[in-house]
Amino acid sequence: MTMRFFFLECLQRFAPSLLKGFWVVVEVTILGFIFSLVLALLLAIGRMSKSRVLRGFLIGFIELIRGTPLLVQLFYIYYVIPLLINWALQTPNAVSFTSVFAGVLGLGINYGCYQSEVIRSAILAVHKGQWEAGMALGFTERQVLFRIILPQAIHNSIPVFGNYLVMMVKDTSLLSCIAVSELLLRTQAYASQTFQTVESYTYLAIAYLIISLPLAQLVKYIEKKIRIA
Repeated sequence: MTMRFFFLECLQRFAPSLLKGFWVVVEVTILGFIFSLVLALLLAIGRMSKSRVLRGFLIGFIELIRGTPLLVQLFYIYYVIPLLINWALQTPNAVSFTSVFAGVLGLGINYGCYQSEVIRSAILAVHKGQWEAGMALGFTERQVLFRIILPQAIHNSIPVFGNYLVMMVKDTSLLSCIAVSELLLRTQAYASQTFQTVESYTYLAIAYLIISLPLAQLVKYIEKKIRIA
């Protein structure tokens, strides 16, 4: 059987839908990454708390997230968490998550836990002499952390954050499983309707490359600038 491909026709018909999915990926990635950075910072600082209870709780939470697949977490957040909230409040069907909100929340929590270890390690890597110097100048421990140690730790972690950002772009494809109308879900729908499977998934791969490759190059550029500085 001879296969015929219609890449130009597919591009003309599929491009508008693909473009909408493209912007969904960009939106979810930006929101998820911002949330992950905020969460990572809070978790890293919490891990350094003097409270054993808080440290133990955060360690357990981080290990729970890191020990389960992102796809399972997305399903749990989208389907299970609203049910548990409604059960706790005794208000059936009062609380529900949109698929985009659940996706942002899932990506943010997952990546936040991984990035928290990056920040914590970067903080611990700063020489203890800087802590001692800050304390000698009359700063409190909190002031030393936020004014001296944390800026250095975040500066040194920027290349790693960049790599996580590129990874998050790729992981947005998992959001199709909770009905987020991103690139993969739109591609599946178009391919099933037109049977232009080869063309559709080829353009899907190209769309992800258009996002990921410039980001990867930007991360390399920033990393070089940081090394020079």
